[in-house]
Amino acid sequence: MSPEKPTAIRPQGWMREKSSRAVLAALAGPKDSGARFVGGAVRDAILKRPVTDIDIATPLHPNEVTRRLEAAGIKVVPTGIDHGTVTAITATRAFEITTLRRDVATDGRHAKVDFTEDWAADAKRRDFTMNALFLDGGGTLYDYVGGLKDAKAGRVRFVGDPATRIAEDVLRLPRFYRFIAHYGRVAPDAEARAACRQAAPLLPGLSAERVAAELLKLLKARNPLPALILMQKDGVLKVLLPEAKSLDALRRLIKLEPAPDPIRRLAALIGRDGECVATRLKLSHRQREGLAGLTAPPDFKGSRAAQRALLYRLGSGLYRDSVLIAASRGKLAAHKALLGLAKAWKPVVFPLKGRDLAAAGMAPGPELGKLLAELEAWWIAGDFRASRKACLAEMTRRMDMGK
Repeated sequence: MSPEKPTAIRPQGWMREKSSRAVLAALAGPKDSGARFVGGAVRDAILKRPVTDIDIATPLHPNEVTRRLEAAGIKVVPTGIDHGTVTAITATRAFEITTLRRDVATDGRHAKVDFTEDWAADAKRRDFTMNALFLDGGGTLYDYVGGLKDAKAGRVRFVGDPATRIAEDVLRLPRFYRFIAHYGRVAPDAEARAACRQAAPLLPGLSAERVAAELLKLLKARNPLPALILMQKDGVLKVLLPEAKSLDALRRLIKLEPAPDPIRRLAALIGRDGECVATRLKLSHRQREGLAGLTAPPDFKGSRAAQRALLYRLGSGLYRDSVLIAASRGKLAAHKALLGLAKAWKPVVFPLKGRDLAAAGMAPGPELGKLLAELEAWWIAGDFRASRKACLAEMTRRMDMGK
């Protein structure tokens, strides 16, 4: 199968980088067919979006890819050798390099593959047409499935039959909505939506980590609401995230927030089930803490001094995000003033340490920790005005009272 009429783009900076040229040169073949950029880098280059991860496809067998790269002095890591993937590590970038392949058998999560030298066969096994574009080092584009038109139109379309593509890898189902959130600009493909609705019962078979990754990537889109509404209508959202009862808070948050933040948006979406969701999705420790803090925001009533005490305890980032969450729930009318307070906040440091109490003669142990916490609470209650000298005097007073 020949590609559609060849198209050329002006080589971009990432293509002209020394590391990119070195990897392509190591894999070079006749008429530049030894290796081509593929997938997200090509799609984003066409759409004039930032290019981060760079994937490369090649008809060369993984062993030959490894031999050539190592001969060129490039480090190689066999990251997915069973599926023909190695990673080339250069001083400035890592490149995922995969041998052209066709799927022989799949179980919805894993595939058995055969290597091939047929670029069209490799394109036909990919998920979406806009991800099945190849680009050589000179800027010539190879399009076997109509991906260029789809990318430019903002049309998220599966390669071939949607139901077949989803059956091969169920993760493609949430990816469909994630790509709509980031790239969709036209009415979603009806056949694809029907296939997603049909396959929704298969979603619980996906690993929690993969589901979490897709959800957070979707929520990072400038405006994920249209995609989430589709997921809700198609019965997908209730399977992936049953805690998402209403989109109203997220809708309000998007209007208030300075920039997208997926954890903050997830907190708005799920209400007060943060710990449960974090556990089920196996979020990282940092993500878990962030989500838990935002799904149970503090009470923002009180004086400016009370707000400064909150800022001290939470930090300006969590305080700001908590204000945004409370406002998105319609529970905080004065959010602009509080956000201004967070922006102007300059972190302060409690003047005393445990060693100060030890130097004054207090034995290490729980009582020392308790008194240090009481002194810090006293310092906070005084709006952080007490100097180190004043804190030491209060420490001495309390220690004398305890004798």
